[in-house]
Amino acid sequence: MPETQSSSSVLFDEKLASLTLKNSVSILDAMRTIDQGAAQIALVTDENQKLIGIVTDGDLRRALLGGADLESPILPHVNHEFRKASAETSRIEALDLMKCYSIEQLPIVDSQGRLIGLHLLNDLIQPQQLPNAAVILAGGKGTRLGTLTQNVPKPMLKVVGRPILERIILHLIGGGIKKIFLSVNYLAEQIEDYFGNGDEYGCQISYLREDKPLGTGGPLALLQHHEITHPVIVMNGDLITDFDVPGIVGCHQKNSNQITIGVRTYSHTVPFGCITTDGQQVVSLNEKPTLQEIINTGIYVISKELLPQVPLDFFPITNLIELALDDGKRVGVFSVDQWIDVGQPKHLAEARGDTEHL
Repeated sequence: MPETQSSSSVLFDEKLASLTLKNSVSILDAMRTIDQGAAQIALVTDENQKLIGIVTDGDLRRALLGGADLESPILPHVNHEFRKASAETSRIEALDLMKCYSIEQLPIVDSQGRLIGLHLLNDLIQPQQLPNAAVILAGGKGTRLGTLTQNVPKPMLKVVGRPILERIILHLIGGGIKKIFLSVNYLAEQIEDYFGNGDEYGCQISYLREDKPLGTGGPLALLQHHEITHPVIVMNGDLITDFDVPGIVGCHQKNSNQITIGVRTYSHTVPFGCITTDGQQVVSLNEKPTLQEIINTGIYVISKELLPQVPLDFFPITNLIELALDDGKRVGVFSVDQWIDVGQPKHLAEARGDTEHL
């Protein structure tokens, strides 16, 4: 889901005003504005706030080398052929435009051409910091993986040289999450020793310690001891995925969901010809059909208002979803593209690219 403008990537109000010049000012005024604004650009508007052009450091250097002095008017040196975006341009679209045209600033104008904002490349390529916390369920024994998890917790198994859990944490941080809870039980000390408090990753990591197995939902009851102010991302600790973190949070908020479930389409080809019958009569033949279902990826966003409903006991997270549906709460979905659940040996081999064991 494309996001529209957000304050983390767009300059508004006082900061934008400090970069704005009237078309009657001098080159010296433009130099001061660019220097003080620290954005390597000045935005030139008319008396109606309509953006008529931009001025960069390069424009000023060329003006001075061409014989202009500091008190010369800036207007002859303004670049009127500039790229711009509208208020509806998403962050991704803006970033694509700036990469395409090798520019680091992209003004935003309304339908009348009036200046309303400014995209800066350095801000766009930085993750948009989100106020949401994430809970990663990392307490299971991983019994389906047999001896692989005899001495190592399943989320700490390595894929291409890095533990699965570390990949998840880095992905969440890259998506703007700075507060992460790890639900731990089996061989918890290995996880805690490896990640510590999160300082090395530039985030805050806390631990939800399960005295007994609590399932996929029960660990959320341990959040009662922590301040939760926004919807929480909850996900299994055995996933290889690059889901859109801001996207699923934005979808949750936009649709006023109480729960949003990350989903994807799963296809299975039946290796036989199938027959549809009516009694003892054949109606149709379907040779090796492909069946499709929408599946739950084990990635969720859950509103904080639902957390008190979770008991401190073994509690599948699907029970919480069913309770929400029974109460008439909004439960939505968000599409997840790249996704592998490594809970079984063949799926772990797939994630590792080990074709011999698929």
